[in-house]
Amino acid sequence: MGISAYVKAEKFRQQNWTGTFEMYLDVVRRNPQATRTAYQRLYDMVLSHGVEERAEFKEKIPHYRFFDDPLDGRDAIYGLDRYLAKLVNLIKAAAEQYGTERRILLLHGPVGSSKSTIVRLFKRGLELYSQSDEGILYSFAWTDLDLLHLRDASYSCPLREEPLKLVPMEERERAFKGEKLRVRVEGDLCPPCRYLFREFLKHHQGDWARVLDHVQIQRVILSEKDRVGIGTFVPKDVKSLDATDLTGDINYKKIAEYGSDSNPMAFNFDGEFEVANRGLVEFIEMLKLNVEFLYELLGASQEHVIKPKKFQQVDIDEVIIAHTNNPEYKRLQDNQFMEALRDRTQKLDVPYITRLVDEIKIYEKDFNHGRIRGKHIAPHTLEVASLWAVLTRLEDPKKFDVTLLQKLKLYNGKSLPGFTEDNVKELRDEAPTEGMAGISPRYIQDKISNALVAENSLDGSATVQCINPFMVLKELEEGLDHYSLITNKDLKERYRKLIAVAREEYEDILKKEVQRAISADEEGIKRLCGNYVDNLKAYVQKEKMVNKFTGEKEEPDEQLMRSIEDKINIPESRKDDFRREILNYIGALAIEGKSFDYRANERLYKALEAKLFEDSKDSIKLTTILSHTVVDKDQLEKIETVKHRLIRDYSYCEICAQDVLSFIASIFARGKGKEN
Repeated sequence: MGISAYVKAEKFRQQNWTGTFEMYLDVVRRNPQATRTAYQRLYDMVLSHGVEERAEFKEKIPHYRFFDDPLDGRDAIYGLDRYLAKLVNLIKAAAEQYGTERRILLLHGPVGSSKSTIVRLFKRGLELYSQSDEGILYSFAWTDLDLLHLRDASYSCPLREEPLKLVPMEERERAFKGEKLRVRVEGDLCPPCRYLFREFLKHHQGDWARVLDHVQIQRVILSEKDRVGIGTFVPKDVKSLDATDLTGDINYKKIAEYGSDSNPMAFNFDGEFEVANRGLVEFIEMLKLNVEFLYELLGASQEHVIKPKKFQQVDIDEVIIAHTNNPEYKRLQDNQFMEALRDRTQKLDVPYITRLVDEIKIYEKDFNHGRIRGKHIAPHTLEVASLWAVLTRLEDPKKFDVTLLQKLKLYNGKSLPGFTEDNVKELRDEAPTEGMAGISPRYIQDKISNALVAENSLDGSATVQCINPFMVLKELEEGLDHYSLITNKDLKERYRKLIAVAREEYEDILKKEVQRAISADEEGIKRLCGNYVDNLKAYVQKEKMVNKFTGEKEEPDEQLMRSIEDKINIPESRKDDFRREILNYIGALAIEGKSFDYRANERLYKALEAKLFEDSKDSIKLTTILSHTVVDKDQLEKIETVKHRLIRDYSYCEICAQDVLSFIASIFARGKGKEN
């Protein structure tokens, strides 16, 4: 047998381990965590993937790596660390049995805000965790049922209960202490296991130790597909809803065998509550259920018991987690008959992302070069779509004089003059419900998909091989007329105006990239910087420059210095302060034995680039791109050089690089830009 086959066989044996009750006691002595509650296991599972601290506007927020989806990244959640930390804190409190374990965890937020993704992560995480040594758990089965004259040879506990529940409740404290077990087990056996326990006890005339000889301990692997420890309840038609979906129903075929419909062996304990015991049950869109049906949740959450038909209350141990959207939650708040459920509900908001860099990650996961074949996605396409999506979710600033776009950039970590991290925190604090409304990521994904499958370009002249932000923005705008989630005309108009904001921002990005591509001459920038610094030194030190050609002394070139400073909006009244600032910076570096590098000063670098672009574009006539009759070899070579830089430095393809240059040329041609 090869090594790989041996490893697989060994793993199978480990995950299908069986043993006696005495063997299980040895397991618990070595590893008391095998007896953990559902909340304790869920919390430990999240922590097992690690946690790190991240700073956000002077706040330290824990980032739980579990929510990065360590399995394959498919369900990774971005930009919600603050809210996920609150959720994990609730789970931690429940694990410590501080009271939260007796609540329904209700994820509340707009459609497409990752509510179901969070629960799906929990379910997948628990499945994998139960397969590991750290997440191990056990249940039991009854054997030798023929001694009781039952047809089946064995019977597994339908609720996969903790084996230590086989110790009678009144004997547990003394028995566990005598066995030196550091555990706490609550609740009684389920009805069929109580029935079999009693029957075997009668058979052995009250000898409890001999009853355990008919118990086989089994390892439990949680699985949603196999309905083991993971339950999911989906609301159906109100008229067809039945409590048996949650608590099980009579097995009419077995009534003849057991003689009564109240015999627990003639009952199917396979409702979602029973299926999810020792694990987690998800209620999808919980508040769409009618009032009577929701009452089933009261005992399950507060008392950890359920009431199957014709049987006593049954103890359960599971995480109850549900999700709903805002209209349904408002209905719960307005319903005076649902006070008991509201009191047993721990609501946690899950809003849309309000940070651009995190929103982009959502679409990069689905629309990347690895998944999209045969078509190119132009740079900034996903960024611009994300920018519009985030803008729709932001609330207009109240205390600060900033635009919505500036607010977005501040949230994204960009610094603006006069704004501190404390100011950004104030911006957040004044809008506590921000992100609870706006455009869903699903809408963005749908429109990007539409653009990808489009047959023709915007002007209908060619088959689409490369999609760009303009195409996606067009899809986003046209889709608003048919978007069923938006019926308010004023809101649609607001979203259309924000599309114009996103389009204008994209145009600015294009201008800057073309500017950099044209002026991407590091030697030229270096020379220009040297010339500027020489003149700046002479000006500040009130000296004259020596003309290197004539040898004559001249005044510093004020026109040159101002032409550079104008590019970053340094007013005449502030020029002396700016020049001294640069000179002091150079002097401080010299004292440390370091050389001045213009790239280290972002403002100066930006000004030098803009100046070099202004000087360089005189020799590159972009508007010749729009002319199909004039063929200037020198001009075409220069334009090809610029196009090559766009492809090399910014990931454009031949098509979108040409489109960008044509677009910028059209701006110049319309008089929106200046070209000499």
